[in-house]
Amino acid sequence: MNRRQGGFTLIELLVAVAIVGILVSVAAVSYQDHIQRSARADAKAVLMELASWMERYYTTNGRYSTDAAGTTPPALPVTQAPKSGAARYNITVSAIGAQSYTLRARPTGAQTGADCGDLTLTHTGVQGVSSGNVADCWQR
Repeated sequence: MNRRQGGFTLIELLVAVAIVGILVSVAAVSYQDHIQRSARADAKAVLMELASWMERYYTTNGRYSTDAAGTTPPALPVTQAPKSGAARYNITVSAIGAQSYTLRARPTGAQTGADCGDLTLTHTGVQGVSSGNVADCWQR
């Protein structure tokens, strides 16, 4: 009487490992994309919050800059996104005038090399990016 032993053959095991490897690689790319979009959403929220802060500053002082010549930006209350933990974006005032400003969120750390590059927001609400499509980067 021939008894066949149960179990997996080496070929079956290799096929299963290959399938798991493919699934893990697809999931890792999707996860990284999700993390980058989440960090970009944090940066956009901080830029919008700082735009409101700049408008309150303007209402109080009659200008966006700290000096009448319009060359010195005020110290921002938030300088990174997310606000706590490791910075993925550094926030600065990249252009200042008595009647205008441009806020910039520059990727840093793990966010460097993200699709959109720097995010910008002006005193008139114009949204911009240093690379990529503005609509894709600001609306997703």
